[in-house]
Amino acid sequence: MERRFAVFRTRSLAVALGTVALVSGACAGQDGDAANRPPSAAPSGQVAAMCDRLPPGPATAPAGAVAVDPAVKGDLREKTKASPPGTTFWLAPGTHLLGDDRYHQVEPKDGDVYLGAPGAVVDGRKTNNYAFTGHAKNVRIQYLTVQGFTAPRDEGVVNHDSGDGWVIEHSAIQDNDGAGLMAGAGQQVRGDCLRRNGQYGMNAFAEGNRITGLVVEGNEIAGNNTGDWEKRVDGCGCTGGVKFWSVNGADVRGNWVHDNRGTALWADTNNNDFVIEGNVIEGNDGPAIFYEISYNAIIRDNTIRRNNWVEGRKRADGGDNFPAGTVYLSEAGGEPRVPARTDRIDFSGNVLQDNWSGVTLWENADRFCNSPANTSTDSCTRLVPDRARCAAPGIDVAPLRADCRWKTARVEIHDNRFLLDPAVVGCTTACGRMALLSNYGTYPDWSPYRGGTVQDAITFGQGNRWYHNTYTGPWTFVAHEPGHVVEFGEWRGAPYGQDRDSTFGGGG
Repeated sequence: MERRFAVFRTRSLAVALGTVALVSGACAGQDGDAANRPPSAAPSGQVAAMCDRLPPGPATAPAGAVAVDPAVKGDLREKTKASPPGTTFWLAPGTHLLGDDRYHQVEPKDGDVYLGAPGAVVDGRKTNNYAFTGHAKNVRIQYLTVQGFTAPRDEGVVNHDSGDGWVIEHSAIQDNDGAGLMAGAGQQVRGDCLRRNGQYGMNAFAEGNRITGLVVEGNEIAGNNTGDWEKRVDGCGCTGGVKFWSVNGADVRGNWVHDNRGTALWADTNNNDFVIEGNVIEGNDGPAIFYEISYNAIIRDNTIRRNNWVEGRKRADGGDNFPAGTVYLSEAGGEPRVPARTDRIDFSGNVLQDNWSGVTLWENADRFCNSPANTSTDSCTRLVPDRARCAAPGIDVAPLRADCRWKTARVEIHDNRFLLDPAVVGCTTACGRMALLSNYGTYPDWSPYRGGTVQDAITFGQGNRWYHNTYTGPWTFVAHEPGHVVEFGEWRGAPYGQDRDSTFGGGG
């Protein structure tokens, strides 16, 4: 079957963004740890370069709208309180202030609409924690700049309480602490600029794990995690462009995700039914896509380049031989019993160029529901929600022995192009690797997965396949266990049998 290696699908973007132009250009990147990598300029052709190019809002108040005066401090808060649900507010040009207390914020009612005139800014002045809070449904925010708020770690500035059905369009959410956005069920984030926020551009988390039908489309997501939280809280796993938690159904398409400190797109813990397509993901310090203890995804037609240079080099310089994947699937795979648009993880039609490494499929033998080695301590699999069931001796018999694990299984990597020039990346060892591996199980002592059981399963028994790919450059492959590096011929031959119908250019 003929495959397209397009940068991304422009048709879906045009439908989503309406009259918003997709333009070429540059958005300021991030310095610091990435000093050796130039900020990403927009690729030639079409890309969601929204920052500093957002379309203007209405210059005059629409009929029936309540006008908000920037000269009156707190005018937006007070008029929201005084108006019935479903009111449209038009924010006049200028800087709108909410008040002098950190909890002076706007609490929309169901169906409220906030429209920014050209130059309308809601500024927290590093005084207010949040901009828009509460549990109202179907709130719409358009053409606004929201900046300067001080949400604490793991909290967000806009839709702080993860209200359902919010639509955030054509807005700049920038230069805030914490996350620029939180997310609720049915939320749509389209044509926005999410940049230079202290922790995330968006933290897609809601109490009760109730997020479904999330759309993230046509945005520029750049330079986030300015607070460098992984250094402040070692191993927190709490940074990046966007973090998704237990989201069941998400479309992430046509975004330009670049120059974020840490991972670009990170789906962590029981996510399911993702379509990640047509994005340009480049220049991020860590992996481009990290899909972790999650299920069922289609990842296709993305352009992924110059990612993971900082984190990959840090591992290598520290003597760590783990294959630091630019696309990293960790205990994540297809599961037909979890309803989704696919029953596998399908990674196809992507172009990966000059990243630190390639695709890593990893399954930690010691990480499973109820194991002390599971960093998602309060979570169990979607197949066994009750964590207490995954304990000895019951865990050692069917069906729990299989269902208490998140498995890297039913992953198909096909019809992709992998290009590597070590001179561009600036590496000579530990880069340019594909990997399919696990560790030798040792912990805890009641674990039924000790020894080489999981290593054999992920490598030979769980339907993980590479095929129809094209390689250019000096790629090597890590198979079965850390440190076992093989060349292309051995990767293709017995016992691995991977990439048998792929082409390998070798060289530089």
